[in-house]
Amino acid sequence: MQATHPETRTSSRLERFMERPAVQRGILLLIVINAAILGMQTSASLVASWGELLTLLDTLILGIFVVEIAARIYIHRTAFFRDPWSLFDFTVVAIALVPASGPLSILRALRVLRVMRMVTMVPSMRRVVGALLSAIPGLGSIAMVLALVFYVSAVIATGLFAAEFPEWFGSLGRSVYTLFQVMTLESWSMGIVRPLMEVFPYAWVFFIPFILIATFTMLNLFIAIIVNAMQTVTDADHQATQVSIDEAREHIEADLHQEVRALRSEIAELKELLRGQAKR
Repeated sequence: MQATHPETRTSSRLERFMERPAVQRGILLLIVINAAILGMQTSASLVASWGELLTLLDTLILGIFVVEIAARIYIHRTAFFRDPWSLFDFTVVAIALVPASGPLSILRALRVLRVMRMVTMVPSMRRVVGALLSAIPGLGSIAMVLALVFYVSAVIATGLFAAEFPEWFGSLGRSVYTLFQVMTLESWSMGIVRPLMEVFPYAWVFFIPFILIATFTMLNLFIAIIVNAMQTVTDADHQATQVSIDEAREHIEADLHQEVRALRSEIAELKELLRGQAKR
């Protein structure tokens, strides 16, 4: 029998411990508590009253996160750094360990990224983020089309309205910003279009098609791409689950067939034994 290396046994035991539901729920609970502490530390009154306790709890939780990451690196070795979610966990914990002083003081504000570890701990949230990431190529194509629509519309709007309304359409940049406000439907009618219509009565001919294209059509395209990505990820998960079930069923069936053959062999041996005894 081949002996198991002690380090391998230790790694296996540690992996089983880390994968326990109670441990996973404990890490998730610490992430939620840490998020609450980071939010409380933004209150001057709370910091004045409980600042030392909050800092101590934050440090203790960070220490637990460091131990957890170190354990996962010990278990998975180089495979840990090939997993994007593990790399994300490692990065957000490492940022918290960097001294937040001098030119690195901005990193202190990035401590709140530790809250994002909740995404890696909750499978449903991980699927949503994965779907959003997979939708980026399609969203990029729509964004380029939207940018083209904005550029053409801004050039037209600057040419039409710059002379009378330079604060809104005096340059290409101002036109783009104004059209972005119109696209969001924020005060587009009473704040922009109706004042324009007092000077240019037919300004609505330009703005209504722009809103229909930039707001409703493009927004629905964005939603369609994201929904399609979510459906693709869900189908992939369902397919992976079905494959696992099929493999397990095949394994169980193979074991059952083997046991049945073994039972038949034992029964045959018993029959031969009984025949032998009967002949005597």
